[in-house]
Amino acid sequence: MSEELIIGLVSISDRASTGVYEDKGIPALQEWLASALTTPWRAETRLIADDQPSIENTLIELVDRSHCHLVLTTGGTGPALRDVTPEATLAVADKEMPGFGEEMRRISLNFVPTAILSRQVAVIRKQALIINLPGQPKSIKETLEGVRAADGSVAHVGIFAAVPYCIDLIGGPYAETNEAVIKAFRPKSAIRAK
Repeated sequence: MSEELIIGLVSISDRASTGVYEDKGIPALQEWLASALTTPWRAETRLIADDQPSIENTLIELVDRSHCHLVLTTGGTGPALRDVTPEATLAVADKEMPGFGEEMRRISLNFVPTAILSRQVAVIRKQALIINLPGQPKSIKETLEGVRAADGSVAHVGIFAAVPYCIDLIGGPYAETNEAVIKAFRPKSAIRAK
């Protein structure tokens, strides 16, 4: 019996957090994770303002008290004055994982030239992986899942392919994916028999 994967989902938006408009980030993440994960998981969701202390406190609470293995944030990663998600994420980090941010920008450049304005980061805090995702539902799916060719084949692998093995390495539960959505990559020595 595999341990349940606990995933923190944090949507960071001044306007959505005050009810000016409906949050689309958390529903997009929940929908994608439901299609991608085949092992038991549950979400801890938070909708908060673009405020560095609030973001830091939320990330600390999700990792330290809610015991999330993975935290996915959406929003607040651009160059605008109120975009402070990367700074808050780095402030609570034990280790930075720069490959995730580099790859998210590279994937998004397949779609929009403004991807270079994104400042997403990923970090390890204790035994959790925290990843800043883009704010738009379409971009969230693209960065997690990757780029597909016209025939449906994977032209550029999404970042989630590396997430289950990273969670293994930091002591989290063994997560498996629906390979039709995203194939989790692990070295042969790390793959468990089904």
